[in-house]
Amino acid sequence: MALARIARHGFRRSSGGMGNYASERYPLCEGESAHKCLSPFSGNVTVCTNLLSIRKPDHISFGSRGMEVTPQHNFAHAQVAVEESDSEPESPQYPTLEATRPGEKPRVVVLGSGWAACRFLKGLDTKIYDVVCISPRNHMVFTPLLASTCVGTLEFRSVAEPVSRIQTALAKDPNSYFYLASCSGVDTDKHEVYCETVSDDGLSREPYRFKVSYDKLVIASGAEPLTFGIKGVKEHAFFLREVTHAQEIRKKLLLNLMLSENPGVSEEEKERLLHCVVIGGGPTGVEFSGELSDFIMRDVHQRYAHVKNYIRVTLIEANEILSSFDVGLRQYATKHLTKVGVRLVRGVVKEVHPNKIVLSDGSDVPYGLLVWSTGVGPSEFVRSLNLPKSSGGRIGVDEWLRVPSIEDVFALGDCAGFLEQTGRPVLPALAQVAEREGKFLVALFNRIGKQNGGKAFSAKDIALGEPFVYRHLGSMASVGRYKALVDLRQSKDTKGISLAGFISWLIWRSAYLTRVLSWRNRFYVAVNWGTTLICYPAQRGGGLEPVTSFPWAFLFDSSLNKSKDGMILIAFFCFLARE
Repeated sequence: MALARIARHGFRRSSGGMGNYASERYPLCEGESAHKCLSPFSGNVTVCTNLLSIRKPDHISFGSRGMEVTPQHNFAHAQVAVEESDSEPESPQYPTLEATRPGEKPRVVVLGSGWAACRFLKGLDTKIYDVVCISPRNHMVFTPLLASTCVGTLEFRSVAEPVSRIQTALAKDPNSYFYLASCSGVDTDKHEVYCETVSDDGLSREPYRFKVSYDKLVIASGAEPLTFGIKGVKEHAFFLREVTHAQEIRKKLLLNLMLSENPGVSEEEKERLLHCVVIGGGPTGVEFSGELSDFIMRDVHQRYAHVKNYIRVTLIEANEILSSFDVGLRQYATKHLTKVGVRLVRGVVKEVHPNKIVLSDGSDVPYGLLVWSTGVGPSEFVRSLNLPKSSGGRIGVDEWLRVPSIEDVFALGDCAGFLEQTGRPVLPALAQVAEREGKFLVALFNRIGKQNGGKAFSAKDIALGEPFVYRHLGSMASVGRYKALVDLRQSKDTKGISLAGFISWLIWRSAYLTRVLSWRNRFYVAVNWGTTLICYPAQRGGGLEPVTSFPWAFLFDSSLNKSKDGMILIAFFCFLARE
């Protein structure tokens, strides 16, 4: 039988065992080779589908370092499995990346490929550690610029950075790997993580399962959009956290524009199709609304002239937009968004239907495109872990980002928060928080690795140094039409510099351009911005004018005072220098 052959020969890990299968289902980011971004299976993969019939994930042998399935007769309870199924004399087991042996480099397993995980991977000393990254996507998304890709200001590849470019060991080192998979469980006693390869509706086989042994585990799996249990949100709304989300939004927006031009479409249906509704007045919701407004003025008025008077944008927020910003900046954003055609509505969504939203006051809001941006919360994976939890359901960590009472497990990013006994507040789910935590933790790992503390259970007596302290650098948000907000205060309750207008827009773009990880993507972003600036018109005063002369008009924006220009520029350079 096929399973008997698997038991006799085992599954040995090879560099290309699943290359064709993985590359067909999940194309890699541009320029990446497929030989390292694999599921850890090799050999006769056509018989691996039966691996899902396994009952207990710990029936595994550690006879060798490679990925191996041990024959069932090596286990004392093997006879029970045989008696339960006469047609299967042997029970299949999970393929495994075995525990490291003495003399081998310690293995760090990283769950996730977001801001925290990639900042950690970027700085990890691979002369000390082998690294395994497990994530359902093979790239990092530069989320602050994701809204711009929905309307064509930026191309999608400009905001995606392949993980194997961030940490080249994942593509080159023989004992470092990237697995395109999701983690389904963690056994902290055995130092193992259980994984399942990513699947989709077009997959003819069921997902493969495997497990990976670790010396140190870093959980940076991120968070999920908050829906507050509102019926219909997951089925009908678009989120804006992944490149695929931006692609779907762009496709839906253009589809509605083209459908609305067809003969026979009623006035009411045109208004519904071209009504773009954004739920959530945080930075993401405001920036996307501003980008949509620019898209309407820049593209729709030229290319879809027959329906240009029907398209509109509505931003719905339960409280105030940009609540974390200075009061003056919030007022500026409200005034500017209203001026450029964004309708601001204060309300709470009660229910979402395929073509309309029902608010708590009973009113209906028809829509053609619905984007949901109301913050994030712990994922189902994080909630399922039997680990200490902080406020809000995040994984609880101490001042060194360790999970207390659990050996060799660390957590950072949106999935982690300080425990109450640390006396520190839970940090917001921001990119800069995740990046700072990744920078801190990688320095800690490199330090304990040099003191031979990288192996499992070997860092107990090593001094960890100063604890993690987060210092907020400020907040920024674009509101469209070459305007942005820059709030450089340390917190909501402290005083600091707050800017709005064209200079702030320059600061916003310059700061984010410097934060893009690779020079390749910085070049892409700069070229995309330059192309949009030169080739597309801007709407000013009701008429379309070439954009080539736009900076000089906006330099004298009435919202700015000339006497403040020097202070603004100094603040800008201080912001970039505060790393």
